Amino acid sequence: MIPTPPSLSQLPTPPWSSWEKWLQSPPGKYILNWEQGYFDQIVVDVFGFYAVQIGLPQMNTLAENRMPLHALLIESSDRDKHPNQFNWHPIEAHSSALPLASESIDLLVLPHVLEFAADPHQVLREAERVLRPEGRLIISGFNPASLWGARQYLSRLIGTPYLPRDGQFISLFRIKDWLQLLNFSLDRGHFGCYKLPLTKESSMARMNFLELAGNRWWPIFGAIFVVSAIKRHPGMRLIGQIQTKRIPAIPQLSPATESHQNLVDSKEPVN
Repeated sequence: MIPTPPSLSQLPTPPWSSWEKWLQSPPGKYILNWEQGYFDQIVVDVFGFYAVQIGLPQMNTLAENRMPLHALLIESSDRDKHPNQFNWHPIEAHSSALPLASESIDLLVLPHVLEFAADPHQVLREAERVLRPEGRLIISGFNPASLWGARQYLSRLIGTPYLPRDGQFISLFRIKDWLQLLNFSLDRGHFGCYKLPLTKESSMARMNFLELAGNRWWPIFGAIFVVSAIKRHPGMRLIGQIQTKRIPAIPQLSPATESHQNLVDSKEPVN
């Protein structure tokens, strides 16, 4: 008799089942370190007055930005878990209902927000609403088309996912389509984190050579992506009737006619 396999609820819970616990693991620290370096490069040349990071208080994505006001939006239930270690202006709210005025923010950063949001479309709509025209939106997330994504897919079938089980990872191509529908134009993007999906720190440390190799030979298969987009003005619309009358074109003179005309103009007037 073939034994009945245990259900997913009966399997042991992996030690990094939650997002916060996973970030404290060796692969979690690895991706936080890589993203910190890339965020430092991408926000340094974004200018304005107000910059906001949504979620992920374990990392300061605005560290190298020189705007006078930096704010962190975090849910009220998570405020006690994470002290204000970066001296942000804290805002307690949900990412799908931002308590910010329309067109008031110059820089908005969403580190791993869309993949853990119940309605990622609504989060992007709110981002478009609060950003000023020509404001910058920066998004990071896991790449499903990577070795990490493949291991996550296979391991979820047996109930022990490598990445947090509550994440719904979205491809960069789909995010690009969503941004274009909201009148964003892509500014820059990058993939990173090419190490194998291992769990031990010592094993991952021996995979440093894969960073340069992956960035050169298989760049779109990095475990993490970061994309930057700029909010553009919507197209202008003409109001009223368009005048169809055209200005008559100036006829061109032939060389012979032009010489004759110059000769006539040079003669002295007859008294």
